[in-house]
Amino acid sequence: MRSGAPSARKHSSIRCLVSRHGGFVPAVRRRALLALTLREREEISRGIVSGSSIRAIAKGLDRAVSTVSREVARHGGRCVYRANQADCEAWESALRPKRCLLAIHVKLQKIVASKLNLDWSPQQISGWLKTQYPEDESLRVSHETIYRSLFIQARGVLKKELLGHLRSKRRIRRSQHARIFKDSRGQIADAISIRERPAEIEDRAIPGHWEGDLLSGSKNSHIATLVERHSRFTTLVKVSSKDTAVVVAALSRQIRKLPRDPTALVDLGSRTGNGQAQNLYRGHGCESLFL
Repeated sequence: MRSGAPSARKHSSIRCLVSRHGGFVPAVRRRALLALTLREREEISRGIVSGSSIRAIAKGLDRAVSTVSREVARHGGRCVYRANQADCEAWESALRPKRCLLAIHVKLQKIVASKLNLDWSPQQISGWLKTQYPEDESLRVSHETIYRSLFIQARGVLKKELLGHLRSKRRIRRSQHARIFKDSRGQIADAISIRERPAEIEDRAIPGHWEGDLLSGSKNSHIATLVERHSRFTTLVKVSSKDTAVVVAALSRQIRKLPRDPTALVDLGSRTGNGQAQNLYRGHGCESLFL
C-alpha cells in the first residue's frame, strides 16, 4: 500500500494483506497515569505493618484518603494486604472486556432465570436475594445487571425469550438520565396534548378559537403563526428566536391588534374572498391573510 494515502484504499484491498500477517499488532498495555504504582503499593504495605493510619499513609503518598482506603479494602483489608499481589490483581482486573456477573456465577444465573420465568421484576429478584441469602455476598446482583444481561444478547447469559416476562415490553434499556431530565431536555413541562381540545374546536363550528405554530426557515429565521379555526384567518409574526417567551410575547402583542369580536373576521372573509392576502396588520414584520 502506498504511504501517504491510506484513506484512498478500500477495505477489501488491504484486508488480504492484514490477514496474511495475522491482523494488527495489539497496542502495548500501559498503566494509567492516575493508577497506583507498585512502589506506592509497597509504601501502603509498609505503612500498614508499622501501624500507620490510612490518612497518614495517604498524606505520605500525596494521594486522596479514599484512594488508599479503597485500595486496601479491595485487596483483603489491613490484615492480608500484600503489595505485589495487589498490583497483579489490579493489572488483571483492568483487562477489558470483562465477563458479566451472571456469566461467571452459574448458580446465580439459574436463580435469576427461574424468577424471571415467574414474572418477577429485576428489582424484586435483587431484593429477594438480599433477604434470602444475607450471609452470602456472592449471591447478590443489581437489577441493572439483570436488565443489561437481558437486553445485550451478545453476553449470552439470559435467553431472549425471558424478555417477554418483563412488565415493560421495550427492547432496549432506557438510561436513568432519560427520567431525570425528562422535563428539561426536548420536552415541554406540564404540556397539554392537542388531542385534548374540545369537540367544538375540532369541527370549527364556533368562531373565536385560535391555533398557534412556529415555522423555522433558512438563516435562522422564525415565523409564528396564529390561525382562527372557523374563518381560517391567519396571522404571521416574525420573531427573533424560537424561545418560548419570545414567541408568546410576540403573539400576545399581535393578537391585541385583532378585532375583539370573532364574527368580524368571518364578515371580513366573506367580503374579501378566501385566498386573498389582507394587508391589515403589518406592524413588526407581520402579515395577515385568509386561507
